[in-house]
Order: sequence, then structure tokens, then C-alpha cells
Amino acid sequence: MNARGLSPARWAAALKREWLLYHLGDPRFRFMWDPAPDNEWVALDCETTGLNPKTDDIIAIGAVRIRENRIMTSERLELLVRPEKRRLSADSVRVHRLREQDVAQGISADEAMMKLMHFIGSRPLVGYYLEFDVAMINRVLFPMLGMGLPQLKIEVSALYYDYKYQQLPHLTRDSGSIDLRFASLMRDLELPLWTAHDALNDAIMAALAFLKLRQLRGG
Repeated sequence: MNARGLSPARWAAALKREWLLYHLGDPRFRFMWDPAPDNEWVALDCETTGLNPKTDDIIAIGAVRIRENRIMTSERLELLVRPEKRRLSADSVRVHRLREQDVAQGISADEAMMKLMHFIGSRPLVGYYLEFDVAMINRVLFPMLGMGLPQLKIEVSALYYDYKYQQLPHLTRDSGSIDLRFASLMRDLELPLWTAHDALNDAIMAALAFLKLRQLRGG
């Protein structure tokens, strides 16, 4: 324990938080470091011009809040984002069905970040292959804040992998025998798989998988 009566881990976390807040580029975002509400999360998904987080742009964001064991569809966020540089490829249009004329009416990436961060607050983030979405968002956030998203991140495919590994004790951790494709995951969990590839729909499906896995794993 130290002078504040904190354990070493909590003391280190408090010091890190103070350091980040001191170096935060925009003090309007301090709320992201507030204590997270109990048993609340935000499921998140982004549509992009491509799959390279260094060069492609976000064109749509979908997010929905989760409270206890409920998906709060009345508390959702849908944003069309105007790409800064990259044009939409034919492949990306086939996936998300957003055309150049659609995203041309979107808001700027900076404005989208303001709306998204206020929607998330300090809640942990939930998503399927969330690392990609976070990388896309952080590329926009870094010039604004000097840092990326501080919230806890919960990867649905990792939760599913751990669940399946416990069900199949003969597997080794590196066996590669667990199918982590989203359609396979949803089918195995007996959850609906919506065919329309849409940021909000994908966020809601990730939220459904998250809650089902919490139920199966006992919370």
C-alpha cells in the first residue's frame, strides 16, 4: 500500500490516468476517464473504404448501448461519415452497399468522433474483431487528443474462443480448430444472422453474441 492506501496495481493505474489526462489534447474528452457505469457497455462497428487502417477511411459508424442483459436499441447511434481521401472501391460498395453519393452527405470524421465519444462515455467497448474498428477510430482521434480510446475493449471472438475451448478440452490453445468466422459463431450460439451488412446491425449482432456468451459463461 502507498500513501493513498492503494494497492500497487491501483496506484499504477491512478498514475497512468493522471498522466493521460495531463497530456490530453482536448479537455472536453476528460469524461472518457470517468468511472464506467456498472454493467453497461457499448457495442460498436465501423464500415470503411477498405481494410487498411493506415490509409482507408471510416464511412459509417453504428453503436448501441448494452445495460445489464438488455440491448438498448432506443439508445443507438448511426453516423454516415464523409471520407477524407479514399474513394470507395467496388469491393467495399458490394459489402456495405454505400455509394459515393451516399457518403458524400455524411459528416466529417472529426464531428463523428465528437458524437461517438459522447455516446460511448467511459463505457467498455464490445465488438467483433474490434481491434480493426479501434485502429480506424484512433487514427482520427490521435490528432485531436494525442492518444487513442482509453475504454476497456471486449472482443467477442475471444470470448467465444475461450468458451469453446472450455467445452472441448481435447483442443490445444494453438490448434486452430475453433471456427471464429462471424456467421459460424452466430450459428453455433443459435443467434440470428442478418444478411444486410450495416454498421448498426453488425453492432447489435455483436451485442447479442456478447450477452449470450456472458450467459453461457455465467456472467
